[in-house]
Amino acid sequence: MDRRTELAEFLRSRRARIDPEAAGVPPYHGRRRVQGLRREEVAQLAGVSVDYYVRLEQGRAANVSAAVLDAVARALHLDADERAHLRRLTRPVRGVRRPASPQRVRPQVRHLLAAMSDAAAYVVGRRTDVLAWNRLGGVLFTDLDALPVRQRNFARLMFGDEAAGAAMFADWPAKARDLVAFLHVDAGRHPDDPALAELVGELSVHSARFRRLWADHPVHDKGHTTAVVRHPLTGPIELAYEALRLPDDPDQILVTYSAAPDSEAATALRLLASWHAAPR
Repeated sequence: MDRRTELAEFLRSRRARIDPEAAGVPPYHGRRRVQGLRREEVAQLAGVSVDYYVRLEQGRAANVSAAVLDAVARALHLDADERAHLRRLTRPVRGVRRPASPQRVRPQVRHLLAAMSDAAAYVVGRRTDVLAWNRLGGVLFTDLDALPVRQRNFARLMFGDEAAGAAMFADWPAKARDLVAFLHVDAGRHPDDPALAELVGELSVHSARFRRLWADHPVHDKGHTTAVVRHPLTGPIELAYEALRLPDDPDQILVTYSAAPDSEAATALRLLASWHAAPR
């Protein structure tokens, strides 16, 4: 995976989802060889030359202006997350790329996790690596302490064994799509990350659903939603999901699953906490 590949696949996927007639494109009298808009039609809607759009889609256009990106985004009906993704994929590469530094969680953040005793909390890093967790976080989906470091990764938990992944959430198809969307956001932030390419390749081999979702190219960075978590000891638990990027390290996200006070879900979380050992 590289920046050009990610950009090309993203733009092609967005062209494919648009109905030409609904977009106001004049009727095309030949046989359409692609689903959705042709490159020529995107160029027409965006007000750029066909050659320039082709070079943009292939990652060969240098110093693309904000005005052109906005025009292409309007032509492709991109939402805010998708526009941000497009900007990241087309920004100039400056300097020599250095190897990624080790993902370390600050002690103060670990203290915060430990203090959040009524919620399951994690720090999630690049590629959905689970870097740190509190007591409830360590047992909500699986016993994280018992897993090898490589397996402490939400993408591997969801797709490495699809049956086990599907058992994590009542609304697993939606959560699986959200996770793939997060990986695409990560690919936009770090498009030349070999470890991310390795993860995508591994999951593509093991999971047909992952392959389909990855090719569909969802892109969003949800900050909050509701999740119905399945746990063998408590049954389904409806929890509030919150995700906050840490200001000092935007590649790290504080993720929490919490319940309203005095709710059935809060009681279920307290039971889980009482059934398991002290914090990691």
